[in-house]
Amino acid sequence: MHVHELAPGLWRWTAYHEEWRQDVGSVFCETSDGVVLVDPLVPADPASERRFWRALDRDVERVGGDVHVLVTIFWHTRSTADVAARYGARARIWAPSSGRAAVARRAGVVTDAFHPGEALPGGIEAFRTARRTEVVYRLPQHRALVLGDVLLGDGKGGVRMCPESWLPSGTGHRELAASLAPLLELPLDRILVSHGEPVLESGAAALAAAVGRT
Repeated sequence: MHVHELAPGLWRWTAYHEEWRQDVGSVFCETSDGVVLVDPLVPADPASERRFWRALDRDVERVGGDVHVLVTIFWHTRSTADVAARYGARARIWAPSSGRAAVARRAGVVTDAFHPGEALPGGIEAFRTARRTEVVYRLPQHRALVLGDVLLGDGKGGVRMCPESWLPSGTGHRELAASLAPLLELPLDRILVSHGEPVLESGAAALAAAVGRT
């Protein structure tokens, strides 16, 4: 497990994903409504797992409020069930309404289903994508986007669109780019991807390049 503080109250960690056979990223954010975890994956090795839970327990008590899990897409439910089991009544599991049933099957519970545009913890916002069951989260106070699969690190310091084979039948990069275009109007520094390296500055330029708007 590798943990990086990106800004006060904003952390990204990576842990090994058995199915992908590589490290994937998750995000921790402190908000006025409590701790928010986006697509959390708890490390599998016992020593790292113990360190993870000790640190998270400490932060949860310090920040107060509930423990919110925000899922970008049902494939990224990951360790949501473990978070729900650990924090019980304090845990709230958020999923886009279009993917609620699939997230619930994997996590065992969804406490809050939402549509993009509805209020989320700490002023976080959700935006639609060309993948009907996937959303992109915006963390306004950090000028950051948190993504599941629609954008990937490109290995060159930027991001690229996911393979067209990941998109619904009849949907291609043109449709995906159009669905992400509204994000170009937002103040943006960071793009926190799940797969690959994040963009930590000049996020707006990286996004524009990815969707062909440069």
